Amino acid sequence: MSVYVVTGSDEGRVAEEAAALFEELKPPDSDEFANEIIEGVADNAEDAFQKAASANEALQTIGFFGGDKVVWLKGANFLGNDRSSEAERAVSGVENLLETLQSGLPPGVIFLVSSNAINGVRRFGKWLKKNADYRSYDKIDISKEGWEEQVAIKAGRLARESGMTLQGEALALFVQRAGAETRQINNEINKLDLYLGKDRRDVTVEDVELIVPVSHKGVIWEISRAIEKRDAKRAIHLIDSLLTKNENAVGLIKASIIPTVRNLFFAKLAEPYGSVNSAPEAVKAVLPKKKDGTINTWGLKMAAQAARRFTLPQLQKGMEHCLAGDKALVTSSQDPRMVLHRLVIQLCDKSRAA
Repeated sequence: MSVYVVTGSDEGRVAEEAAALFEELKPPDSDEFANEIIEGVADNAEDAFQKAASANEALQTIGFFGGDKVVWLKGANFLGNDRSSEAERAVSGVENLLETLQSGLPPGVIFLVSSNAINGVRRFGKWLKKNADYRSYDKIDISKEGWEEQVAIKAGRLARESGMTLQGEALALFVQRAGAETRQINNEINKLDLYLGKDRRDVTVEDVELIVPVSHKGVIWEISRAIEKRDAKRAIHLIDSLLTKNENAVGLIKASIIPTVRNLFFAKLAEPYGSVNSAPEAVKAVLPKKKDGTINTWGLKMAAQAARRFTLPQLQKGMEHCLAGDKALVTSSQDPRMVLHRLVIQLCDKSRAA
């Protein structure tokens, strides 16, 4: 194989994998003059044409002193379907590069291209998928059920590789604060490693709270935790902080409040059976599923302890309140802030038996 591609929406992972692959592909004992790296970040269509032309020229030039070489078009941002990439001049440069690849590279020349977006509909993208060693690394989709478990596995593994133990509530908090991007996860694990030092290796909730900053997703998670603890005052304070930043109320209820109440309800359904796996099929059938069709045990596991603070009738009523709140936000002219405040108070009111 003489053509390699590293792409995907996970920028940190793409950068890491491409750099590692470049080191792997380089001829043994080659120095900085033996290989060529073309920085692929273009400012406009004309710049994209020039970047492609530089890569094209490098591919058709024999290695330094006649040896083998790797040409790396690094971080190319003109191979997707955005406005600059679709400009005639940029497309022309990429098409010229494709002609060289189709004609076959000189012996000993390897082409590596890394990019966060490659248009698979255009001829260049189609050819790469069919003829190159094509490696894709996309970010975990946090809109899908089960994303937390995927991030938790990755974060836990990175922590173990650094000699740390990250699990339980500390891991859950880390997942929600760090998010799903590999670069951010790596950065936060490294910060925890430096903070703990050599004498302490177990990461606590307090460590995560101190070191890992609260992202937008982290605030959403904090709202969920406040509702689980039936702490209406804190939940309302956090909601107001997001609304002040022009957060969409409908997006907020769907991202934080409804999933929280739903997971509490389903965890309560499974509670009499000891575990999700022991629940009867009729109960399993209604539990939230991941993309592959399996039960999203992560969300239910996180909600299991908090569900003890509620009765099943309270959570059934809570689901009804969520439906009414969502409908009010979408179809009525009521003040969104008041709708969310009322909903939180209804969910957290400990005096309500149902």
